[in-house]
Amino acid sequence: MIQVFKFSYLSGLAEKQHNTLIKLEPKRGTIYDRNLRPLAINVTAYSLYANPRAMSPAKKAEVIRRLPEILNLNSKFLTQALSKEKYFVWLARKLSPQQMEEIKMLKLDGLDFVKESKRYYPGGELAAHMIGFSGIDNDGLEGLELTCDRYLKGDFGWTQIMRDAKQRALLLEKSFFPPEDGKDLVLTIDETIQYIAERSLDKAFKKHNAKGAMIIVMDPKTGEILALANRPTYHLGHPTKSSQDSHRNRCVTDMYEPGSVFKIVTASAALEEKKFSEKNMFFCENGAYRVGNHILHDHQKHGNLNFSQVFEQSSNIGVTKIAQQLGAAAIYRYARLFRFGILTGIDLPGEVKGVLKPPAVWSKTSIGAIPIGQEVTVTAIQLVCAISAIANDGVFMQPFVIKYIKDQKGELIKEFKPTAVGQVISKETALRVKNILKGVVENGTGKLAKIKGVSVGGKTGTAQKVTGGTYSHSEFYATFIGFAPVEDPKIAVVVVFDEPHPSHYGGTVSAPVFQEVAQDTLRYLRATKSSVIVQENH
Repeated sequence: MIQVFKFSYLSGLAEKQHNTLIKLEPKRGTIYDRNLRPLAINVTAYSLYANPRAMSPAKKAEVIRRLPEILNLNSKFLTQALSKEKYFVWLARKLSPQQMEEIKMLKLDGLDFVKESKRYYPGGELAAHMIGFSGIDNDGLEGLELTCDRYLKGDFGWTQIMRDAKQRALLLEKSFFPPEDGKDLVLTIDETIQYIAERSLDKAFKKHNAKGAMIIVMDPKTGEILALANRPTYHLGHPTKSSQDSHRNRCVTDMYEPGSVFKIVTASAALEEKKFSEKNMFFCENGAYRVGNHILHDHQKHGNLNFSQVFEQSSNIGVTKIAQQLGAAAIYRYARLFRFGILTGIDLPGEVKGVLKPPAVWSKTSIGAIPIGQEVTVTAIQLVCAISAIANDGVFMQPFVIKYIKDQKGELIKEFKPTAVGQVISKETALRVKNILKGVVENGTGKLAKIKGVSVGGKTGTAQKVTGGTYSHSEFYATFIGFAPVEDPKIAVVVVFDEPHPSHYGGTVSAPVFQEVAQDTLRYLRATKSSVIVQENH
């Protein structure tokens, strides 16, 4: 009976009892900044398991009594785990070194450890909304950890080892299939610039009691994102301790009416179409102007202003008069050329395209709204790309955050190069708009963005939020977009605050953040360049 009829069953049981297949975890790829400084790495961690079938009731009771305090678990969980008729059950994953040492000192039978790896984020909150995080099994759950999981994760390996009659592992391997480690990501982000941007944004976010805040620093000539941050934020090592709202990458997922920063579209269209020159005069109606059945107001009463001054002083009435002569079709066409209402294609999850209505559905008052940044919604990433196009002689560059992917031997797997999407406006027009935006900072609403010894171009925007179908008089978005130096732009920056108070103007809330970030970033870039030149000379 045993040798013949039960041979297959008993030999299979013996095989299971004396041989065990162990899954070998691959090392998850590292995420680096552009200078190969690690932003996400793997560190060794140990996980605790039990063999309930090899434990007596007394041993199980001792484990249930002594482990809850060390593992911060309730005894009910341990009771359920140890009641299973299994050779292997997890009790706790990826323990701290202190926890592991405390458990080892107890010398409890039936317990052992498995060596695994644990994701570690050296910067804590730094670049949280780009990097994202992974779960207990090293699966990407948010951000680049999620979208690039197929590269980062790697492939599991296996090994078959022998066990003795008491189910203890013997140092005998029957077969071995090694794991394939994950690939490394190298980002366009510069850790130092990211820190500069986050430090300034965080300080202003708290100072102005804002509901939310966003900042992006971009190289206008390549489309490389040098820094991107949001507030509120969260710690990558403890994502469950923060709200879902703080996980949102507002820079790509949140759309809002931009207000006066959108006037760069009208200025560009007017000059590119050769309908106006910088010296054309406009009567700004002393602050009140009827468009359809709506009275349009300026934040300050103006009489006659020339074309450049209309944008320097951010006159809604002056811009509307320019737009009326251009026509709805031209405004819409240039807004599309600047990629509003279209995805930028940035390699981050969750991007939305905003809303840009075609002229066929404009109302009688739309010509007095859309050119000044109402009845249109945009994202922060769209704004920084638009101002970058002006800074980059009219060429729109696709934004990106992944520079290249390499394997553990340093071999290049995939590389992402700068991509020109198209010529939005001519180089000549871009130069003229740059000079107008330089005037905004030197003579107009953007004076707080000035940097000593550096020419700056930019545009302020203060937009009323729409609540309950009407424009609010107490809730605003404050925005500043800009670039520097004007002659040879190295960086373009967008700064946005959601419901700052008591001050809510883009020129007083967002412009100073731009000034601080741009000044420190340019100083850092000059120092870095000088260091490289010195090294090359040596």
